[in-house]
Amino acid sequence: MPQHVHPSPPLAAPAPAPSASGPPGAGPPFPRRIVFLARRDLGNPAAGGSELLVDRIAEGLTVHGHQVTLLCGGPASPKVPAPSPRSTSLERGDPHDRGGAPTRGYRVVSAGGDAGHYLRVPRQLARRVGDCDLLVEVCNGMPYLAPLWHRGPTLCLVNHVHTDLWRLRCPGPAARIGRRLEHWALAGAHRSDLMVAVSGSTASALHGLGVDPGRIRLVYNGVAEPGPLAPKAPEPLFLAMGRLVEYKRIDLLLRLWERVRPVTGGRLVIVGDGPERARLAAAAGPGVTFTGHVSEERKHQLLCSAWLLLHPSLVEGWGLVVMEAAARRTPAVGFDIPGLRDSVEDGTTGLLARGESAFAAHWCTLALSARRRDALGRAAERRTARFRWSHTVQSFRAVAAEAVLDPLSRR
Repeated sequence: MPQHVHPSPPLAAPAPAPSASGPPGAGPPFPRRIVFLARRDLGNPAAGGSELLVDRIAEGLTVHGHQVTLLCGGPASPKVPAPSPRSTSLERGDPHDRGGAPTRGYRVVSAGGDAGHYLRVPRQLARRVGDCDLLVEVCNGMPYLAPLWHRGPTLCLVNHVHTDLWRLRCPGPAARIGRRLEHWALAGAHRSDLMVAVSGSTASALHGLGVDPGRIRLVYNGVAEPGPLAPKAPEPLFLAMGRLVEYKRIDLLLRLWERVRPVTGGRLVIVGDGPERARLAAAAGPGVTFTGHVSEERKHQLLCSAWLLLHPSLVEGWGLVVMEAAARRTPAVGFDIPGLRDSVEDGTTGLLARGESAFAAHWCTLALSARRRDALGRAAERRTARFRWSHTVQSFRAVAAEAVLDPLSRR
């Protein structure tokens, strides 16, 4: 983590029916009207951890008395979307545990299609949303370049820098253009703005692009209380969970399973869906189950009963599912990559590998040692107590107040 980057201090919990501006003399004023610009709403079929984070912050801000609007691309729903593993929605937690499909506390507005909305956002903001006290640009690859067209305090929220993902998701020329545009947006267009990074790894990546570490604030993801835990499976059960896309590298996990299965036996269960599912299912060997989407109850049972969570991803901003599993005493095995270095304490709450053979070795070692698994799982559970969504919201509010007061962000 670059020097001088630090977590934003959490604020005290508000009194009932709080005011976003706060009473006179109570400290810095908070922006009352906050608008998030993000590629997707949580109800989008392709939604993931970034969408969950924005939802939890937005919902939490409304509890503190803020008026929040999400301006996004693709479908938008005024209702809370049905839980699904693609959005790691076990963490949706308290405000949504009301049954049915409750109305959100914040407004959601679609600016158009997945790609085209980037061009429409400035006009849609002016026509359909109106003025705001703080604009939060969620920069996940393709930027909105908000500082070029928005006058007023702006905050940039970054889950992870997409440096290595551009060449996986786009052909050569498009990948080079996308990478340069993202880098220029973060280090150039937003050079006068505060930046929220979700992990020390993301903060380091931003610093590597030339972002002044004095403008970076850490706001960690949270995790919800899981409720009563179910017992571990009597036979080896290994779990992978998330959207089935290239950079999650489930194909690598399937190859390693062929090396591990003769040693450990048991089952490998893969929860989630995505464009890679058909290809992955066709390549899977014995003992592998693809569940697709599962209910919240079933997902909780799987996370509790699994012996290990396996996370072979190429890059992560944080790794929400790691903390979901940790809250249920399930340690993780992943690669030593940005993001997982933050959500997994190597050797304490799970194990990180520096290569494929090391990943397979860690998998086998923990599968054969119940005592080690239990020690890691209990340490992981204890650690999650420091990461709650209420802390995330409080920390974000502190940064939001700072962004409004920062004269450099006044345009």
